[in-house]
Amino acid sequence: MLTRAIHLAAPPHRGRRCQHPLRKVLSLVLTTLLAGPASALTLEERAELDLSDYRVTAPDASYFDVEERVKTLHDSENSILLQERDQLTNGPSCQQLLSLEPITTRLRIPGYYPSPEAWELASEPLFQFEDSVSMLAGSYIASGDHYYAQCLVKFLDKWAEQDALMNFHYDPIEPQAWFATESMIFAAGMAYSLVRPQIKGYDKEREHIEQWLNALAHRHVKIPGQEGNSCCNNHFYRRALYASVIGVLTEDDELFRFGVSAIYSALSDMTEDGAFPLEVARGRRATHYQNYALLYLITNMQVISRQGYPIFELAIDGKDIHDAVDFALRIFKDPAVFGDMAPLEQYTGFLKDNQYFSWMEIYRSHFEDSRIEEFLHEVRPIYNRSAGGYMTLYFMDEDAQQHIVVNEEKRETQAFKGLESSVDAPEQDTSASDESS
Repeated sequence: MLTRAIHLAAPPHRGRRCQHPLRKVLSLVLTTLLAGPASALTLEERAELDLSDYRVTAPDASYFDVEERVKTLHDSENSILLQERDQLTNGPSCQQLLSLEPITTRLRIPGYYPSPEAWELASEPLFQFEDSVSMLAGSYIASGDHYYAQCLVKFLDKWAEQDALMNFHYDPIEPQAWFATESMIFAAGMAYSLVRPQIKGYDKEREHIEQWLNALAHRHVKIPGQEGNSCCNNHFYRRALYASVIGVLTEDDELFRFGVSAIYSALSDMTEDGAFPLEVARGRRATHYQNYALLYLITNMQVISRQGYPIFELAIDGKDIHDAVDFALRIFKDPAVFGDMAPLEQYTGFLKDNQYFSWMEIYRSHFEDSRIEEFLHEVRPIYNRSAGGYMTLYFMDEDAQQHIVVNEEKRETQAFKGLESSVDAPEQDTSASDESS
């Protein structure tokens, strides 16, 4: 039996732009007994993790400091932030959004890869929901107009009153509806977390929403997924994101700890080089899925950090999230870094869709990395309809960049410079929800 120590430690040689406003570093040593070399935690091993030191400490904290950011945006003269703010200030019609019917029928979604057109058609109402909640939250942050915050509460209350999304189809060989609802849950939770502290009154509506989100999260997370696949890969990281967000909102430590457990599992699974084995095992899409895992892990870590835990410093067997980030950046430039883990001919269509890189805005707000800054410079502003919304608006430092790159050809060639010689031509990709993964 191998005893593995899991501990928090500051990673060496990490440049920091600023001290992140977290509490004192939590001294935490957890010991787990594993039956072999470091690998992904099994469902049983995850259940045995002692995460009792993780508790919800600030239910209104959201995933960034709303009050501070609103003040920054109000005073900012940065052209990118001003453009984002101006576009969102004249937000959507509440009446129009409230006319959208909640999804209450048994939800079934076809698989993407066998039938992309049918998948896209079936997914449209789901994407519309995610865009709607993210846009309302973004319009509130940009304008300070409570009209949008109140509309978001009314919108979610309508879905809560009808127990929307609770009746999704699940079968191990047909999991698409289960996959699809993952992003709807965290989209709703993240958007709601931005406006809830600012809403006066609406007590009944808030109670409906929070009971619904909590019940939906528990209903969804009760399904463990398949061993060696959705139990432990990027879909687990997606479930963990909504568990953390809704655990915080509803002060549910059980959900919050489920969210935390994904970080432990991912770092346990990770190779010494920083690769996530279940993601890089995806052949020509290995690069995509390494990045895709980071999209949800980093966003989840941001939620956890806002509760006062220095989760970005968590190290397991000397490995931390920075190793995974470094590996991703290296394989973007040169797939030969994979070695025998994946073929050289990597699918790169996702590289031209900037919502896959919303995690970089979060990461850059904590840590300096010139490679990430150069990358972001070419693809801003970044919007991810489910995993946080308007991430450049919410996280970019005012001094980081003044103007967007408007030449699309330049955006592609500069941001992804060095890829052309080692990768194949892009092909059609799924959306950033990637329910098919």
